[in-house]
Formats: sequence, C-alpha cells, structure tokens
Amino acid sequence: MSFSLVGISGSLRAAAFSTAVLRAASEVAPADAALTLWPDLAVVPPFNEDHEADPAPAVTAMVEVIAAADGLVIATPEYNAGIPGQLKNALDWASRPYGESVLTGKPVAVIGVSPSDYGADWSQQALRKVLSAAGADVLETKVCVPRADSLVDDAGRMADAATAGRLRDLVVDLRGLLQRRAEVAS
Repeated sequence: MSFSLVGISGSLRAAAFSTAVLRAASEVAPADAALTLWPDLAVVPPFNEDHEADPAPAVTAMVEVIAAADGLVIATPEYNAGIPGQLKNALDWASRPYGESVLTGKPVAVIGVSPSDYGADWSQQALRKVLSAAGADVLETKVCVPRADSLVDDAGRMADAATAGRLRDLVVDLRGLLQRRAEVAS
C-alpha cells in the first residue's frame, strides 16, 4: 500500500527554510509515502465568508489537492510568535464547512522551522491548535528545526543529516498512522 502526502510550506519567500525542509522530507520519505510540495499558497485569496459558496479557483484547487491527499505535512516559520497570515488564511478556507471540510479527520504532521534557537516552537503550537480546531488528526510527533539558516546550503537543500533523519522519522510516523487507519477500514 502506498500513500500520497502533500507538503505545505507556510512561507511565501522563494528561498524559504520551511520549503527547504519540506523538500528534504520529500527526498528522505519512504517510497510508499510520496510527499509532493504544493506551491500555490501565495495565490489563495483572503478568506471571505461572502464567497464561501462560490470560492475563487485557487481555493477550489487547494481544497481538491488536500482532499486527494492521504495526509499533509505542514512546515511553518514563526512570525511574531505565531503562524504566517497566509497559511492561517488557507487553513480558514480549507476548514469550511466546519465538521465536513477536507481537514476533518485529515492526518497532518507539523514541522516548525526557524533560524532561531527554538525552531518555531510557538508557531508549531499555534498551528496544531488551528488544525485541531478544524478537526484534523494532528500527529503527536513534534519536529522543530532550529537554526535552519545554518542547516540549509546555498542551493536551498538540507545539509544536516541529523535533521534529515528526524524528517524521515516524522514521515514514517505519519505513514504508520495512515497504515493503521487503512487496516481498521478494511
């Protein structure tokens, strides 16, 4: 059995450490847990309940990507002790309608990424809270990547084997959750 995972970077910056960490996770993921990065966070318009019944094409596309995935891996930087506004905005869209959204019951792994010594621990906590409130099944495994600026090389690749190993372990744990669910369903 194989699983499709979608990686969402909470940073819009072209050379974002969060994106580099997700790329590294995709490179070390087991063959039966393919992790594909979703690059379109920047085009999701601001959440507006007036447009909920007829969302913009970018919102529809995002919801379809999330719905098709067996699980998500979200890497978030920390902006002012929280998650970036654009990531929160996208999750607000994906959380609708409450209780029936594509996030309801969706297995999600969370990674905090920061050049600080704390590895975006606060934003990871905030992201876990948002995802839990939306009904996602948030993986308990916690990965913080501190000092990310020193772990990513000039080509935007993870240059630290220990961090790559922690990322692989995270994806393996998410795959395990998906396997257990599949066994219960069969």
